[in-house]
Amino acid sequence: MGLWAAVHAERRGMKTLLVDAGRLGGGASGGLLGALMPHMPDRWSEKKQFQFDALVSLEADIGDIEAATGLSAGYRRSGRLIPLPKPHLRKIALGHSEDAKAHWRAGVRCFHWHVLDRPPGDGWIDPAAGESGFVYDTLAARVAPRSLVAALAAFLRAALHVRILENAEITSLDPVRGTVSIGGKSLAFGRAILAAGYRSFPLLESLTSGLQKPLGQAVKGQAALLAADVDPGLPTIFRDGLYIVAHEGGHVAIGSTSENSFADPFSTDEQLDALIEAARDMVPGLRDAPVIERWAGLRPKAIDRDPMVGAHPENQNLIALTGGFKVSFGLAHRLAEAAICIVSDVNTEFLLPESFAISNHIAVSSR
Repeated sequence: MGLWAAVHAERRGMKTLLVDAGRLGGGASGGLLGALMPHMPDRWSEKKQFQFDALVSLEADIGDIEAATGLSAGYRRSGRLIPLPKPHLRKIALGHSEDAKAHWRAGVRCFHWHVLDRPPGDGWIDPAAGESGFVYDTLAARVAPRSLVAALAAFLRAALHVRILENAEITSLDPVRGTVSIGGKSLAFGRAILAAGYRSFPLLESLTSGLQKPLGQAVKGQAALLAADVDPGLPTIFRDGLYIVAHEGGHVAIGSTSENSFADPFSTDEQLDALIEAARDMVPGLRDAPVIERWAGLRPKAIDRDPMVGAHPENQNLIALTGGFKVSFGLAHRLAEAAICIVSDVNTEFLLPESFAISNHIAVSSR
């Protein structure tokens, strides 16, 4: 989110300092999965429309970054495959197919929620995984997280208006005075965007009165990367929280866990082993595929689950840009645009669902 915010700031000619306590993309954005999954097309809402528009526009936005840098972000609209193990799930899926016809439209482009008796292609997923058929949606996509981060970073390193500070811990931030301390030096700012993932929540809490509960928490996720000679255009497989994502270069990513409590945030364990085994059972081509990397990291989950964006009500020159949990990669470019509009004093009501506003999260936390 912070990288995309700096991209939008550069495009508007705004003098910007981008500060990272580690290296750019070294947190949850530096993972392996990169699944870009839409919400179900039923019970349409402002939030689902925002996500749909973001997922559709991301293709062009990434294309612009790739054209500017000459780097690939590993993006592909490869679709999603959902096995249906029970008859009642097929009935629900058929209803969703009609919902997609009504809602998954972007101008002349239409995206589909197909219900099939057998999976498309040959040999990707075991047909026995879907006793009642399969859903194949054409809206879902994937991106290679580290490749996207590298492309965004390359764009910003060549930027005219953005200065980057890596491995620079912010020791204090005073939005009243408009100052920040970095490495023993005090710097002044006009507006500050806080996009520090789960580390944003404690700072926001320290500046907010009347809270009864934390504004958010860190949720641990584990994922793995396997070496497998598969077509990178194959659809992402999703079942019961398990994602199997084909990437370029003979790689398949598997994830992810969602752990609210954990002893070590950056170690992997038997929970990841279980995901890998479940993936091997479902995809015959992965049964002998070697694991080349195991990864664990912390994702930011705001108290009301949705992303948290907006000017802090008690400190208007501090703008929150965090949360997102499992949807950040598909929404970050649009959320960052909204944050930069706030910095520029541009009305953002048309950009953000009400549930995304920091004021909504504060209200939930204050109950």
